[in-house]
Amino acid sequence: MVHIWLRAEQRDNETRVGLTPKGAVELMAAGMRVSVEVSPTRVIPDAEYQQAGCTMVPSHSWPDAPKDAIIFGLKELPEDGTPLPHRHIMFGHAFKGQPAGLRLLQRFKAGGGTLLDLEYLTDDNGRRLAAFGYWAGYAGAAVALKCWAAQQHGGIAGPIGAYESSTHLLADLQSDLVATGSHRPDALIIGALGRVGSGVADLCTAMGVATTKWDMAETSSGGPFPEVLAHALFFNCVLARPGTPVFVPGDTGTQHRRLSVIADIACDPDSDFSPIKVYDQTTTWETPALRVHDTPALDVTAIDNLPSMLPLESSQDYAEQLLPVLASLSKPDASVWSRATAIYTQHIARL
Repeated sequence: MVHIWLRAEQRDNETRVGLTPKGAVELMAAGMRVSVEVSPTRVIPDAEYQQAGCTMVPSHSWPDAPKDAIIFGLKELPEDGTPLPHRHIMFGHAFKGQPAGLRLLQRFKAGGGTLLDLEYLTDDNGRRLAAFGYWAGYAGAAVALKCWAAQQHGGIAGPIGAYESSTHLLADLQSDLVATGSHRPDALIIGALGRVGSGVADLCTAMGVATTKWDMAETSSGGPFPEVLAHALFFNCVLARPGTPVFVPGDTGTQHRRLSVIADIACDPDSDFSPIKVYDQTTTWETPALRVHDTPALDVTAIDNLPSMLPLESSQDYAEQLLPVLASLSKPDASVWSRATAIYTQHIARL
């Protein structure tokens, strides 16, 4: 029997979940066992999982779970250096040479476990089967506009938080923009045809922000791309990988430009392949904007858990996409899990 152990997230400002009670019912009906850690912060209350028939277990008890349990969470594990003997389904951020990722892989190697990375659950054509991308783009565009609005008052964006719904977010953002006057910035989106770019475009449309939409065809020349400097806002929606062009060179701050806010929604600053070269660290909910140049102001926003700003909508959407993939865990030869295991094996062999 496949045993899925849904862990309670341990990262600040992370209330999302990848399996809803409704989804758990479907998995259990298919013969799986579902254990759910108690969590006071999860956006879906514990009582709903209990009513669905899940086995409730103590918070953060996954290290003591049966060795055949598959530990399922979204974001990082605590960096305590302990060996990891289980199979884990999560966003590991470990396969692009990231320092924290290498430490994580060492823990899996020491414990004999396996990282089944959510980013690498793909179909036969390499397309991800489930992604938070749309909501990352939607929330990321909102944060970028908050950064721009703060600049109009001579300041820098203050703390952000989670919203009950996208309707509440739009109302709050509209208030920020109205306070700046009738002027709206324009924006360039690179990666506009993907999930992330679609979320950016929809938020911008709702806020009256004119957008220029680029994708692979417009960036095939490899750069440089002076159009980035000609827009007030720039949204990077392209995952860092070998061959990705540089969209924002390191000297961008000193160039003649209209550009004032860079939203790196793909957010992989410590990867060698990052196309945004003016910064090297993520930003946070407490400090969403990093000022990389003063005159005129140039801010970068790069938050790596943006969908958590809309935790209920993003969780429901993602969980619905992922459910058929989780259901296929009962098939030992399911290609999606075979590919994910092979990717892990390839990277662990390099240690």
